[in-house]
Amino acid sequence: MNTTYDVKLGVIQHRTDRETPTFIARWRVAGKAKSKSFRTKGLANAFMSDLRQAAKMGEEFDIATGLPVSMLAAKSTGPTFLEFAQSYVLSRWSTSAARTRETDAYALLTLVPALVADAPRRPKDDELREVLRTYALIPEKRRPTPTDTQTAALGWLERASLPLTELKEPHVLRVALSAISVTFAGAPAGANTVRRKRAVLHHLLEHAVEQKAFSSNPLDEIKWTVPKAVTVVDPRTVVNPAQARQLLDAVPKVGRKRGPRLKALFACIYYAALRPEEAADLRLRNCNLPETGWGLIVLERARPQATKRWTDSGQTHESRRLKHRADKETREIPIPPILVAMLREHVAEFGTAEDGRIFSTGTGGTYSSSAHSYVWQEARKLALTPAQVASSLAARPYDLRHAAVSLWLNAGVPAPEVAKRAGHSVDVLLRVYAKCMDGQQEQINGKINAALDI
Repeated sequence: MNTTYDVKLGVIQHRTDRETPTFIARWRVAGKAKSKSFRTKGLANAFMSDLRQAAKMGEEFDIATGLPVSMLAAKSTGPTFLEFAQSYVLSRWSTSAARTRETDAYALLTLVPALVADAPRRPKDDELREVLRTYALIPEKRRPTPTDTQTAALGWLERASLPLTELKEPHVLRVALSAISVTFAGAPAGANTVRRKRAVLHHLLEHAVEQKAFSSNPLDEIKWTVPKAVTVVDPRTVVNPAQARQLLDAVPKVGRKRGPRLKALFACIYYAALRPEEAADLRLRNCNLPETGWGLIVLERARPQATKRWTDSGQTHESRRLKHRADKETREIPIPPILVAMLREHVAEFGTAEDGRIFSTGTGGTYSSSAHSYVWQEARKLALTPAQVASSLAARPYDLRHAAVSLWLNAGVPAPEVAKRAGHSVDVLLRVYAKCMDGQQEQINGKINAALDI
């Protein structure tokens, strides 16, 4: 702790430009400006009186927090935000998927460095994030030996991290909300990113309420507009059946091995509306592939990709239960003859991995999302016009799933059946996926013209 006797007490500022009147106590410690907000003038006066009395008694003031040592000791009985964030992440570790762990940690990489006192010799922000990412926010038994730089960065965070109870103050929460509103580089963050990080902060504070640190969630009292995120599929990304066939036919022409091995996987995304991680874990035992007619896929598991430090196995891909489903719950998807034939041909040519997976690398591994993306982008160049390549049409393999669900809905398949096959609720389905295919606009306009002519 760095302390000083250099204390200059200021005045109480009455802010009337806010919906709730605010009284801000201001003072300086070792030349550094400090402030604290209160809802009433009486509380602000009482706080300034405590500071004045401490200074009169010759107490030392902590440079980082600006508080007298006696007040600092009284505030330090509870955990710091860093300590509580660590306990929050670790308490959820055993029941969370790797991507959930990564999402929690990614939000805390922003929040923990923001919710600190103005302590001297602050490390660089990327050093603070690095020690959080690789050391502080993972279970102790999985932590590597920290470097000297990481040890110094973590030590600074432990000293400077604000007490958790400080988050009941509106101005502290606004610091947190401002931090999640920008990227690490300082640019405005995307709406989805902001919403995810705010959700983590809100849930963390709910956990604090359970632990009796707060009587209610202080974030609920902050008037702050959550940015609107795009929750519907852009129709411009959706291919029609002819374009889908052209793209799938182009996939085997990419590379010597990857393209041919991935054609049927992409076909599963389009013809069965599988998520890429569901296709990646598809086993031969999950498939009924008759010589003629429709077949059936009974999905059991998915194989999402995550950073190794967040997975249980330490591998980038892990087999997990289906999204939004209970463990061992399955999903049945009837598949058309064209996909049955593709899967039969794929198995005949490439066999299966040792664990029965239909789609694997030549050595039995799992293709990464970057490998999927590379093959797909090359196939787009072969199958689409230059204008279409430059557009958002089927920009990602996942857009094949959007095209599949849109096709089923536009073909008149009842929404509950489409939702069942796609693994969605009907509400989400109708809100997100009910879009027209690319190339249908003229047909729809024709129907409207015909109606207007009557």
